[in-house]
Amino acid sequence: MKSTLGLLATTVALTGGAAFAQEFAVVGSWSGLPLHKQYEKPFWDDKMPAASGGAITANLTTHDQMGISGGDVFRMLGQGIFDVGMTVSDYAVADSAALEGFDVPLIATDAAAAQDMVAASRPLMDEVFTDVFNAKVLGVAPYPPQVVFCNADIASLDDLSGKKIRASGRMTGKLLEALGAEAVSISFGEVPGALQKGVVDCAVTGAGSGYSAGWWEVSTHLMPIPLGGWDPVVTAMNLDKWNSLSAEDQALIETTVVEELQNPAWASAQSALATDVACLTGEGECPGDARDMTLVTATAADEAKARDILVSEVLPDWAERAGGDWGARWNETVGAVTGVQIELK
Repeated sequence: MKSTLGLLATTVALTGGAAFAQEFAVVGSWSGLPLHKQYEKPFWDDKMPAASGGAITANLTTHDQMGISGGDVFRMLGQGIFDVGMTVSDYAVADSAALEGFDVPLIATDAAAAQDMVAASRPLMDEVFTDVFNAKVLGVAPYPPQVVFCNADIASLDDLSGKKIRASGRMTGKLLEALGAEAVSISFGEVPGALQKGVVDCAVTGAGSGYSAGWWEVSTHLMPIPLGGWDPVVTAMNLDKWNSLSAEDQALIETTVVEELQNPAWASAQSALATDVACLTGEGECPGDARDMTLVTATAADEAKARDILVSEVLPDWAERAGGDWGARWNETVGAVTGVQIELK
């Protein structure tokens, strides 16, 4: 793949750089989280300009710095308010229920399986972004698996029943409700206050995200069971902007996003989870400041119970809400890769 990028960069150089110098208006994901700081910002500040010989640059901000919600990013992208948007696909499910099916909890228990699941979903994802958001998907990068932080004493999955829990996405919310919890919709930035004030008892997010945002200050227990999937962050370009670019520029941008942003983020996702759990609980190697949350290990029975509920209740409910032939198409793509089939009515 590196040779592909080198060849494209050489082609751009021999033809005098990009067809026209481009400065894209780019809106990234949460500014304070590792995905943005370690991958998105270096990509747009350094790697994309370097790959294009300085012809393609970016004016980069993030949705939280702009003061807009994550759910507004792809809507505004489609309207051409900026050129590139990057945010969690689950934030946009109000515009398309089909998006929920691209990050299903519990069926991908490691980064390699999660990446395969996302790759299988790409033809469907590309269709949604074209039709609903007037956008071209360039790449998909993960947050670490979405785990459970609780400001309450828990010892097993059953202890989540009756608790008010902030869900990281709609399908996670449906799963939590099927487990007997009350799913609550609260934005990421509002969670620490909600945990501290008892508005919610628990909240689901990536272990690294929770560490970076200080959730350990308002939580006592951590259960690293992936009830929220991997929360993939989609990088997409306004389709009109994309269609205005030369074929050479399109190839260079798409390849560079995959090789210098998407793939490195996936490569680090699995080891990041172990490190993040160690830093949150003090159990294991932590390169930074270790905290002292109580680690609650989900049993095999816990995981089997949650997965059974997911397959028998949550996924069929999603297929009905998505409508049309989305359930059948999911079975043929994501289901074929993960070994999970939705029982369709």
